[in-house]
Amino acid sequence: MAMTSLQFGYAGMNIITKVSLNHGMSHFVLVVYRHAVATAVLAPFAFFLERKVRPKLTFFIFCQIFALGLLGPVIDQNFYYLGLKYTSPTFGCAMSNLLPAMTFILALIFRMEKVKIREIRSQAKILGTILCVGGAMLMTLYKGGIVPMPWSSHHHSSKADAASSHDSDADWIKGCLCLIVATLAWASLFVLQASVLNKYSAQLSLATLICFLGTLQSAAITLAVERRPSAWAIGWDMNLLTAVYSGVVASGIAYYVQGLCMRLKGPVFATAFSPLMMIIVAIMDSIILSQSIFAGSVAGGVLIVVGLYGVLWGKVKDSKISTPAQESMLPTKAIPDVTNKQNESMMGIDIAVFNSKIKSEEK
Repeated sequence: MAMTSLQFGYAGMNIITKVSLNHGMSHFVLVVYRHAVATAVLAPFAFFLERKVRPKLTFFIFCQIFALGLLGPVIDQNFYYLGLKYTSPTFGCAMSNLLPAMTFILALIFRMEKVKIREIRSQAKILGTILCVGGAMLMTLYKGGIVPMPWSSHHHSSKADAASSHDSDADWIKGCLCLIVATLAWASLFVLQASVLNKYSAQLSLATLICFLGTLQSAAITLAVERRPSAWAIGWDMNLLTAVYSGVVASGIAYYVQGLCMRLKGPVFATAFSPLMMIIVAIMDSIILSQSIFAGSVAGGVLIVVGLYGVLWGKVKDSKISTPAQESMLPTKAIPDVTNKQNESMMGIDIAVFNSKIKSEEK
């Protein structure tokens, strides 16, 4: 539910960001403001809620978090905003749906995801990832006929189509390359963040550090690239709304929810929900912007849903197989070494019985 709700936030971010970029806002400055807002929002919660459970920040972990700030706020978002500027929100969302496939491949390379071709659960994850990516691309590349909706209007303006038709081929190719680089950086962030969470399990603190370091890195790059002081100016307009909304929803809440999901289910499970953004954008375009929903969008949406079911089914089977193996290892572990709160609550009855037996023997 959390990852599904997050896709609505991403869809809204794509729409308002495109408006701000069209009005001349620098994407470098937007990244700085976005993560500055996210840091300010997350820092108080991380300080008070995780004060007693925050692990020790070693130099190696700090270097990994520094890399996360470079992959996410700096590389991913700057290249994504640049690609969004040269193309369109719909195409940007479609390219983002390459994320599950890229994450799945990276997880295989770093041995974070196990695949046995002869097992049905592995086949389901592979086929589901292919269907998710294929459905997302179908929604973008194939329109088909108009699907009538009760709330939609059939009178459309051709200004947007006329404007997009005049975009140069060079800018379009440049935008595609930027979006591919952004998606690869995003997938790398998912894989590295899942590894960091095994050593630094405080999700709020980790998200705050990523946003803070990303703000410093982005500010340094922006000062070197953006020499115009007027580019930093911001008022009570769409630019401020974009920075605040993106910082709170797409950075602050997103990093925490993604980290929590990755710790519980793994990086592939977390990224499997990203294709839903294409469906949400299509529906929002129909309701808010009165644009038509085409048969290609419906067909692509069906493929995405089926693909998601395949990936989630495979992950559920993985968890069912790994859980009995973990439970069989519990008796060999010393009771004081149990650190997971859920395991402590499940073992609470056994511990109580064990302690009562010791007390009865002492008496």
